[in-house]
Amino acid sequence: QVQLVESGGGLVQAGGSLRLSCAASGRTFSSYAMAWFRQAQGKEREFVAAITWTGYNTYYADSVKGRFTISRDNAKNTVYLQMNSLKPEDTAVYYCAARAYTIATMASYEYHYWGQGTQVTVSS
Repeated sequence: QVQLVESGGGLVQAGGSLRLSCAASGRTFSSYAMAWFRQAQGKEREFVAAITWTGYNTYYADSVKGRFTISRDNAKNTVYLQMNSLKPEDTAVYYCAARAYTIATMASYEYHYWGQGTQVTVSS
């Protein structure tokens, strides 16, 4: 069992930056692939970024590529999402997710554990 708690969301102006953190409980965190998804009001949840258990491989949605960076610190049981050059269209609730496999995917249904989400609002 893995419990995930996100933090770091907030209100930021367009062009600004935020760093989201996701703290995980459980001794097997290092063997889980991790991802970030987001859901804007009235829209479906969408993939943002994912990282394999080693951290060597990362994947990004085209909409955030070059602006967002996913990373992890297995010693701290934490995954991060550094978000730069934020745009109003990045406004959403951001969710951390864990998959009980070492390989990361972009499909939300393949993730077994979810955090409660953290709100990110980007003003124009």
